[in-house]
Amino acid sequence: MYAPGQTGMTGLWRDQITGCPMDSKLTIYNTLTRQKTAFTPLDPNRVGMYACGPTVYDQLHIGNGRMLVVFDQVFRVLRQLFGPEHVTYVRNITDVDDKINAKAAERGIEIGVLTETMIKIFHQDAAALGCLTPTIEPRATGHIAEMILLIGRLLESGHAYVAEGHVLFDVPSMASYGRLSHRSLDEMLAGARVEIAPYKRDPMDFVLWKPAAPPAPGWASPWGRGRPGWHIECSAMSWKHLGEVFDLHGGGIDLLFPHHENERAQTCCAFGHSEMANIWLHNGHLQVEGEKMSKSLGNFLTISELWASETFGGRRWDGAVLRLAILRSHYRQPMDFTVRALEEAERTLQGWAQLVRGEPANGPIPGDVLAALCDDFNTPLAITEMHRVALAARQAETGAASGLSAAAGLLGIDLLRLQKAFAAQRGVQQAEPTAVAAISRLVEARNAARLARNWSESDRIRAELSAMGVVVKDRPDGTTLWEFAEHGRR
Repeated sequence: MYAPGQTGMTGLWRDQITGCPMDSKLTIYNTLTRQKTAFTPLDPNRVGMYACGPTVYDQLHIGNGRMLVVFDQVFRVLRQLFGPEHVTYVRNITDVDDKINAKAAERGIEIGVLTETMIKIFHQDAAALGCLTPTIEPRATGHIAEMILLIGRLLESGHAYVAEGHVLFDVPSMASYGRLSHRSLDEMLAGARVEIAPYKRDPMDFVLWKPAAPPAPGWASPWGRGRPGWHIECSAMSWKHLGEVFDLHGGGIDLLFPHHENERAQTCCAFGHSEMANIWLHNGHLQVEGEKMSKSLGNFLTISELWASETFGGRRWDGAVLRLAILRSHYRQPMDFTVRALEEAERTLQGWAQLVRGEPANGPIPGDVLAALCDDFNTPLAITEMHRVALAARQAETGAASGLSAAAGLLGIDLLRLQKAFAAQRGVQQAEPTAVAAISRLVEARNAARLARNWSESDRIRAELSAMGVVVKDRPDGTTLWEFAEHGRR
């Protein structure tokens, strides 16, 4: 057994470690200070991280998927270093918002029906991307009392005021406002797209509480029936589950201003601290095939479209392929999401999957892989080191295959599952075209029966497909997937 970080006999891969290498510490780039810093948790027995989750008015796009994967990866590394029982990851759900109200009205459905449907699809997408369930997943509507308490504290301390039924944060009352986003007043005014309202004392002031008349959602408060502003929701949920000051706060770079700047202002002023989180992390933008993602350009990709339909590149992509493609770019850098990148990620996973033979993913992590992840979650470098481990596995070095499996597991990728999935793809490709066509016709007939609410016919066709060794999977959006029972998803 070599010491952590020591080169093995062939020099192709390094020996196991259980935490960061002895000659390295976990360093993280802090948006607040604009530099990498050694991470020292406030309490090693309870490392706390908060990441802004979805506003559930529609399905999430792959840019949102990047955020999910990035902070799931941070969660995994923290669990590896400090122990799963010592890490608390809070990822919220915003289920009260103007966009939700508008979308529900547009579809002619109740708000609760919309949010529950979108939350279910969101959970399916997160699972497809290999994301762990966060420790806590609070919903905004379950924390109205905490929001009202925070707003009351801000009013008492002179950092907020009431005007025409609204409660607003008084931005000039906070001397360090703008410190997080490093913006001047002019830049903040331009970037915030501030709402011009006569009741504001300053154009930069933002809403903490707003009036809400029925049928819009609303709650009783000292300032009348109303609902919270967006920013106060995250301040309340992070406070409730992580405390007044915690270790890490994350989100997409698009949230840096005004959302995170306003979160910081509310929490710091409510509790009298200089900061609400010791380190702020932000993942970079994502574009598709060199273009900004936009519905008008026809390149707006939801996560579900990528793994459950043939929208992008004319085929479905395994969630692990999507995940590896995302992790091949450093989380802070802009990313170009392309068919070519997915194809390359898939080839990499096919090669790795061929090398594992029942090796568990919970074994020792190769030292150089974890060392890379300890350097500001450098997944591109970690993947490079995994190629070295894979080379050692091809040369039958003892422990290399299990090291590769364990390293992939730390990246949220199950190589044993992919072995079966890729074998399934080959099995489907080799299936007689006439058999595939017959199955497709039966699936289409069953879809028609379901639309006609002819449940007996639908069940009969399902049984016929089952007799052919085919399993059908119905999705909430009405689409149906099918697979061979002994293979993976078709």
